[in-house]
Amino acid sequence: MFTGLVEEVGRLKSVSRSGQAMVLGIESRKLMEDMRLGDSIAVNGVCLTVTHMDSSSFAVDVMPQTYKHTNLSGLSVGQPLNLERAMPAGGRFGGHIVQGHVDGTAVILSIETDQNAVVYTVRPEPVDLMKYIVAQGSITVDGISLTAAKLEADCFAVSIIPHTLAQTALKNKRPGDRVNLECDIIGKYVERLLSFPAGSNSPASRRSGGIDLKLLAENGFV
Repeated sequence: MFTGLVEEVGRLKSVSRSGQAMVLGIESRKLMEDMRLGDSIAVNGVCLTVTHMDSSSFAVDVMPQTYKHTNLSGLSVGQPLNLERAMPAGGRFGGHIVQGHVDGTAVILSIETDQNAVVYTVRPEPVDLMKYIVAQGSITVDGISLTAAKLEADCFAVSIIPHTLAQTALKNKRPGDRVNLECDIIGKYVERLLSFPAGSNSPASRRSGGIDLKLLAENGFV
């Protein structure tokens, strides 16, 4: 599990492609201090596994599923990457619950300055990801824990403080670029529970005849 607080901006050192499978070589300094083979690293918000490492870089495999659903397929050597190690059990929870399981990508529509903030407006692809995004709710953009400041029918905006911009690779993005999105997991679980067939053989269904808004409300979930 991650929290969406980027620890370091690494750099793509190498890309090896075989169809829709890739091996990425990533330069890093801070993360190499206690990295081990098999560690989970969020790369632009995508949870990947360290398969090789040396004193200044590490390698990760990208499967076809990840290739098709993230912006990693469009990476080129030299690009900056947001990096975060998995949260330690005794660590401080500074962002929100981030799994590193990307729901889709989004296109940056505009970047505007608003006094001391920079506002990025993005359109999710697929657009139906908007149903999981709520005003003032958490959203992960390229691995960064942010707040949805404004919602439209097919896009949303995030307002970013100078510190976050300076410490992440988002500062290198321009309108038309793609970013990875991971929606807040709570909304996805609620949707799954509400849509699960009432006649299923699950323990919850056997006890209550199904899960609905009334049941969730009675148990303090909504």
